[in-house]
Amino acid sequence: MAPSISPIFDSLDVTNFAVHQGNGVKGLSELGLKTLPKQYIQPLEERMSSMSHIVPESIPIIDMANWDDPKVSDAICDAAEKWGFFQIINHGVPIEVLEDVKKATHRFFGLPAEKKGKYSKENSSTNNVRYGTSFSPLAEKALEWKDYLSLFYVSDHEAAARWPSQCKDQALEFMKRSDDVIRRLLEALIKRLNVKELDETHETLLMGSKRINLNYYPICPNPELTVGVGRHSDVSTLTFLLQDDIGGLYVRKIDDSETWIHVPPINGSIVINVGDALQIMSNGRYKSVEHRVMANGSKNRISVPIFVNPKPSAIIGPLPEVLESGEKPVYKQVLYSDYVKYFFRKGHDGKDTVEFAKI
Repeated sequence: MAPSISPIFDSLDVTNFAVHQGNGVKGLSELGLKTLPKQYIQPLEERMSSMSHIVPESIPIIDMANWDDPKVSDAICDAAEKWGFFQIINHGVPIEVLEDVKKATHRFFGLPAEKKGKYSKENSSTNNVRYGTSFSPLAEKALEWKDYLSLFYVSDHEAAARWPSQCKDQALEFMKRSDDVIRRLLEALIKRLNVKELDETHETLLMGSKRINLNYYPICPNPELTVGVGRHSDVSTLTFLLQDDIGGLYVRKIDDSETWIHVPPINGSIVINVGDALQIMSNGRYKSVEHRVMANGSKNRISVPIFVNPKPSAIIGPLPEVLESGEKPVYKQVLYSDYVKYFFRKGHDGKDTVEFAKI
């Protein structure tokens, strides 16, 4: 039976129910609301329906079947420079691994609120496991229509002990099966930056830590008034995203602030995007691009991103190899954990975070 809540939503009722009691937007959706609570109504300029242009273009789709073909590496690097986003097919991660982690995501979010709530910021036994809703509820002017489970990977042992049993095996398997693909993508990308190999130092810098999120976007009563995720770029080196067949991810076209491109679901594909860390390390050659997710009025949507990040203690800045030819640095050296803290201290605000690292 759905939990009861007064039909008259004041600020405290909704925020308390969704955020503090752990019901999330899934709980709100299951109340059968006919109208969107005011806490979720986005300013007009942030709504998807007010976007000037949604164009029928497509981000590149790269067939990875023949890794050793130089054309594949060129396509990866070109996409990272000109689009910041691309999809990969025939990447080698088995389809059953992708399907299993999608089922596990539905399984976790199908739990009662009190069971999910055990992993909230207030209740979780570790900072590495966090269930929540929206992005940063205390900092946002309007809440986002999304619930999430965030799992920071430390070790298999810690994951086995602390991650929720409904999804830990599947999330771990997805991460492990993705590792070789991520490594090969980074090898291709850094080669164009004059880095000869992904040695131990570069590995720590580029992929020293990983986090996997299970995202849940329930049916929304007025999707045109809100967003699933607001405009932002990721703070990662790379993001390795599995989306289901619903759709709703939009990417801003580079050098055209008014144009957005839908990223259509392709069965078995993975969406790759450049994060701020790689933009900084490439001195702006590779582009970390704004993206957002539209809320849906008829279907529940999920997505499972793996965020491939520098080690929190890493100092990031333009790679020395990039500056060897005399190119002037656009970004300063910053402690990665400081950059991430700055990102999470505010609501989603497009590309503003990267200004933190500019000289």
